[in-house]
Amino acid sequence: MSESLLDRAAERSLDSDCTEIKDMAELTGVQKQYILHWGEMGTRWGINRTVAQIHALLYLSPKALPAEEIAETLSVARSNVSTSIRELETWGIVRAVHVLGDRREHYESMKDVWEMFRLVIEQRKRREIDPTREMLRRCLADLDPKEAGADYTRERLGAMAGFFEAVTELHDQMKQLPTGTVRKLLRMGVKMRKKAG
Repeated sequence: MSESLLDRAAERSLDSDCTEIKDMAELTGVQKQYILHWGEMGTRWGINRTVAQIHALLYLSPKALPAEEIAETLSVARSNVSTSIRELETWGIVRAVHVLGDRREHYESMKDVWEMFRLVIEQRKRREIDPTREMLRRCLADLDPKEAGADYTRERLGAMAGFFEAVTELHDQMKQLPTGTVRKLLRMGVKMRKKAG
């Protein structure tokens, strides 16, 4: 393909991408509702609202979006977008992609919701469950049996440690299962609950 043909193909691709991007910049009522709700839920899960809204926008977008368009669409500072994108990349649910004819990085969200939630659960376990398990183990090891209330404290901490160990074991077992099997297990659980209820 000659250089001029390649340039024209890149321009057409860029024009197409810009049309798609402009479409995302003009969000529908349903898209706005989803993005706002996802941002609100993010704060309840301990995630920055803008991080969650950017993820929601990228999840809904049929094309990867550059940071400038994300900032414009959500009316947030470009620096806030950069920081939020880095966080989403560390979770593994957003990645940078390159678009032919455009030097800017574009970003896209993982679209498989099951795999996305597996990654989120893995990250939350690593950030929250694992440190708590280690702290409980240390507390139990450091507990002085001569201190007042040591037996009761050991019993309470032991119960909590047992719970976190069980959650970790469940996570490790579920992680080994294929996504299809997890879906089937969840459906079976719903059917069993309905029969029992």
